[in-house]
Amino acid sequence: MADDPRTGEGLVRGIGRASMVALFINAVVGAGIFGLPSRVHALLGPWALLAYLACALLVLLVVLCFAEVGSRFERTGGPYLYAREAFGPVAGFQVGWLVWLTRVTAFAALCNLLLDYLAYFWPAAASPAWRPVLVSAVVAIIVAVNIRGVRPAAIVANVFTVGKLVPLLLFVGVGLWFVEPARLVPGDAPGVGDFSAGMLLLVFAFTGFETATVPAGEVRDPRRTLPFAILAALAVIVPLYVLVQVVSIGTLPGLATSTRPLADAAGSFAGTLGASVVVVGALVSIAGTLNGLVLAAPRLLFAMAGNGELPALFARTHPRHHTPHVAIMLTGLAMLVMTLSGSFLSAVAISTLTRLLAYAATCAAVPVLRRRADVAPALFRAPGGMATVIVALAVIAWLLAQGSARELRDVAIAMALGFALLWLGRRRSRALA
Repeated sequence: MADDPRTGEGLVRGIGRASMVALFINAVVGAGIFGLPSRVHALLGPWALLAYLACALLVLLVVLCFAEVGSRFERTGGPYLYAREAFGPVAGFQVGWLVWLTRVTAFAALCNLLLDYLAYFWPAAASPAWRPVLVSAVVAIIVAVNIRGVRPAAIVANVFTVGKLVPLLLFVGVGLWFVEPARLVPGDAPGVGDFSAGMLLLVFAFTGFETATVPAGEVRDPRRTLPFAILAALAVIVPLYVLVQVVSIGTLPGLATSTRPLADAAGSFAGTLGASVVVVGALVSIAGTLNGLVLAAPRLLFAMAGNGELPALFARTHPRHHTPHVAIMLTGLAMLVMTLSGSFLSAVAISTLTRLLAYAATCAAVPVLRRRADVAPALFRAPGGMATVIVALAVIAWLLAQGSARELRDVAIAMALGFALLWLGRRRSRALA
């Protein structure tokens, strides 16, 4: 394939296989792993290690469904495209809208968290005077990088991926020498409620991979690259997460009450320098996730506009850089406003339940697309056939059932707003016809 092929969408295929693996790792390994070990340990103790493995297996089922469905398409859209092709434009729009909203609210939450970690070195970073300046600078820089082209954005993602993995690998590599095996011996088995709560936390530590499927229209040979990249990334993430938990349990006696567990654990065996390295890793990790969100979210608007479901303005590409610059700028503005206002929808509901709905749509699309003769054949088939799909959907249904009435209400409100936007978009299209 040519090095710089233009696609029918007016984009450039500038993301190679290695960069795609980095994008998936970047999308999953975020700020959660720097705070999660203490919360899970408080619920499960050393049994958390078993919960990590169980969650990895459950997420693998969903990932296999994404790998098969993604191996059929070369266009931009990810979960939005999959739902649209399998179930029609209304279902597709809802999935695309909810995933976009999830990305924007996640950016707002993580950008604020970035300032909290930065305050470890510079306390004024979280002050009312500096906060809007720093947030605006972060958004402006990431938006500018992404407008410049998909290659610079992918290179930045690669750098951030290496930057977030190195401190974690150092934490594991050094910390394993200081683990006290007695602390890893499990006590009484936790109750079903605690284990379910721990599993729920961990499942969401493994998610976010759907973000990296969105820019498939800018990936070289996406039908082969996507399945390889998503499975390769999971093969890196699972052992890393388990070993991080092992070191945290084995080196930090007060793990259950720690607010910065990795920094505290590193401080216990590597001193202040070790703690500082971990905090830097957290900053790099969050910044990398922010870049990944800006890379993926605008492509959803671009794809929906390309199908006539949003104003054509969002489908425009930059004449020089061949990026959806209008969609990138509007998404960046929405992210800036939400971050500065701090008044975004229930972050937990939007970032978890809506994500699960997108997962369910993709898993359900597997048998539908297998029966379709008008869709390209899958270059990867999920092992286990329908059993994989059924178990994945059952797990997703169980996780959705864990949501509170308030969270489900907020998701319903978001979906109603999505229907309103779709109706307005179609009405405008008819008026212009």
